Amino acid sequence: MYKLIKKEGHARRGEFTTPHGTVQTPVFMNVGTQGAIKGALSAEDLARINCQVELSNTYHLHVRPGDELIKKMGGLHKFMTWDGPILTDSGGFQIFSLASLRKITEEGVAFNSHVDGRHIFMGPEESMRIQSNLGSDIAMAFDECIKIPSPREYVERSCARTVRWLERCKEANIRYNSEDDAVNPGQMLWGINQGAVFHDIRISHMKRIAELDLPGYAIGGLAVGETHQEMYDTIEAVEEYMPADRPRYLMGVGTPSNIIEAVWRGVDFFDCVMPARNGRHGHLFTWNGIINIKNEKYSTDEQPIDPQCDCPVCRRYSRAYLRHLFKAEEMLAMRLSVMHNLYFYNSLMTRIRDALDGGDYAEFRSRYFGVLDKRI
Repeated sequence: MYKLIKKEGHARRGEFTTPHGTVQTPVFMNVGTQGAIKGALSAEDLARINCQVELSNTYHLHVRPGDELIKKMGGLHKFMTWDGPILTDSGGFQIFSLASLRKITEEGVAFNSHVDGRHIFMGPEESMRIQSNLGSDIAMAFDECIKIPSPREYVERSCARTVRWLERCKEANIRYNSEDDAVNPGQMLWGINQGAVFHDIRISHMKRIAELDLPGYAIGGLAVGETHQEMYDTIEAVEEYMPADRPRYLMGVGTPSNIIEAVWRGVDFFDCVMPARNGRHGHLFTWNGIINIKNEKYSTDEQPIDPQCDCPVCRRYSRAYLRHLFKAEEMLAMRLSVMHNLYFYNSLMTRIRDALDGGDYAEFRSRYFGVLDKRI
């Protein structure tokens, strides 16, 4: 489970043990929504870029190719040939962001698939069944991702329902893990804290779900329209009520500076599609800021993307070549750029862990906050 190694202020250095390996934290999870990183990265590539945890999406894999099919193929680890830890999110965020004509009831959510329009119902038991079929190491609870801003009364009702859904998720997770043909009998359920930016609702909700004694807890419903400061303030409000002996996961966040600040406030796990998405558009992270490799000034630049980076791309290719690939609309442009950006994020987490190990994270934060997000 979770072992706290040391602290610097609220920042935590730890490790978390799963059925498929031990994760050094703080950690960034590389997002492979449909069992692959967008940008043509394979499981073999994930190992090359020092990925510790791969994250896939319950909703998308349920729609295509189907979780029953993946179970028949031996589970998601075997299907995508990745032998490290996998976290699956519950599908809730995608339902509320992608699905049309959805209807929320106490039982769950009825909606139409964004792929083919077919009618789907998903509630706590359905989400847990899908995730059990996938065989992930960490299964996220089924919840509602509340819009920001939302009326206080609605947020209170939604959070109360999310607690009831979480109780059902826990019962289903225990039941499915005990089945003789369970893909991963050690699958762990993590709860999700909601409450928009109402600190008192966030705190009361966190206290309530902490009573369920789950292996981990996430802060959800942020990075969906609030300011960075509102996000940081919300983390600070909730953090002291999160169990200290369990990992904390900030869902869907974020920029390098967001991560640096959230680690400072006690967060251990992160994920975000941004580094891969930015890479596919030629926006590349360096230790001096973000460059747009499509710019004319790189047309004859023989330097690597980042002279300080030792990723497989920077060790071999020039900025000029990467720019040429984008201008020629070669698929290799996206592949190499995504590989670099994810390696950068994984390296950022390594440096954060090293700074915590050395007791100088405050200095690291001061040096890099704001720098890594600026556009050069």
